[in-house]
Formats: sequence, C-alpha cells, structure tokens
Amino acid sequence: MIPGNIIGKGNTATVYEWGEDRVLKLFNQGYPHDAVEKEYRNAYAINPLDFAKPRTYGIITYENRTGIIYDKVEGESLLDRVLRTGDLRECAVYMANLHKSVLRNKNSNVPSYKDFLMYSVGDASISPDKKKDLISLIDKLPGGDTLCHGDFHPGNIIISGDKAYLIDFMNICIGNYLYDIARTVFLVQYTPVPDDAKDKDLILQFKKALADEYLKQMNITREAIRDYLTVIIEARKGECPDE
Repeated sequence: MIPGNIIGKGNTATVYEWGEDRVLKLFNQGYPHDAVEKEYRNAYAINPLDFAKPRTYGIITYENRTGIIYDKVEGESLLDRVLRTGDLRECAVYMANLHKSVLRNKNSNVPSYKDFLMYSVGDASISPDKKKDLISLIDKLPGGDTLCHGDFHPGNIIISGDKAYLIDFMNICIGNYLYDIARTVFLVQYTPVPDDAKDKDLILQFKKALADEYLKQMNITREAIRDYLTVIIEARKGECPDE
C-alpha cells in the first residue's frame, strides 16, 4: 500500500490517507526514530481507555521515513473552529467535556509527569538556586496514576460531527489531574504570540478569556493550579528553549 492524499501537515509530520478508514502519520525524514516509537508506545498504551481518540495500529517505514497508522477522524480542529466562530464558550465546553473523560482514566504504563518536569527544569537556562527551588517544589507536588495528556489544547482536538476526538500522544504521562489542567492553561494562555502579529493585544485577551472559560467549565480555580503553573512556566524554558 502507498499513502493517499495529504489530509494534514505539521512541523514534524505529514498525515496521509491510508485506505478508506485509516491515516498514516508520516514523520519527516531524519526525525528521531525513538521519538516516533515513544508516540506509538503511548498511543498503544491508551488504545483500550475510555475516551474519544483514534486508535493506533502500528509503525511502518516508507521511503526512509517512519510513520504511525491511526484511525481516520474527519473533521475540523477545535482551534480552527473557535478562530472561525469566535465562540469561546463552545470551545471551552468541548475542551472540558473531553478532558474530563480523559482524566477519569488510570494508567501505569507511561512515565510520571514529575519525570518530565524534572528533565525540563534540568535543561532550562535558569540559575542553580532557582533550579533547586523548582526541584523542591516538584517533589512536594502530589503524584498519582491519573492519565494526563500533556499537550491538551484546541489544536489537538478534532471536531467530527458533534463529537470531540483527542490526538497527538507524544507527551502522555500520569500524575495528579491538576497538572494536566495547569498544563492546558499554560498552553492556551501563556505560549507566546509573535511580536509582529496583527492585533497582538486582542489575541492575548482572547487566549486569557479562553483559559478562564475552560477553568470555569472544569470547576477549577487558578489558586488550585498555582504551584503547577509556576513549575510549568519555568520548565518550558528547558522544553522549548527557542520559544
């Protein structure tokens, strides 16, 4: 079998039709094979769990590129939808309903969120004293075996009909549910907007308003996620140093 039409393209991979009801996420040539295997292992580990997502069916190599086969989910990303409609509440309701269904699951086959934070803090360009304080804070945060997506935001949600499906399982981990909620708030509100973006101030207001509405739908206060956000913001400097 050879890949069909392109149905999506990102920074690291292109998604092709693969038969009638599946897709091939084909990573760029030179993309680390261990990273592809990590995504596949994560996706395979959550195949049986109870929330809406494309199932995975294996890894293949095609023309010196590595790919993962998934169920085909046709629809519009929630990010594109909210940018098209401007309906923040609808977006937040979709997000909250799907996220709650994820956080009801338990797992023991993926790493702890604390391992991810420790590694990222270790790589961050911050003072040794600040690293020490952050590591101490991470140690004090609660653990747990709740499934956390680690990259939950509107760009990783596909709306097909009236149903929301979650994609992109590279950062799957386990821990306390508040970590994943805090991580979502960070990704929605705090990731940077280019300085030369048109209407930058309006975009920043939009991001803040969406994060607020999402927290309202999750029935979580900012105070409840304060310590998680503190660590996540600093750890991002090691995770994405060029951001």
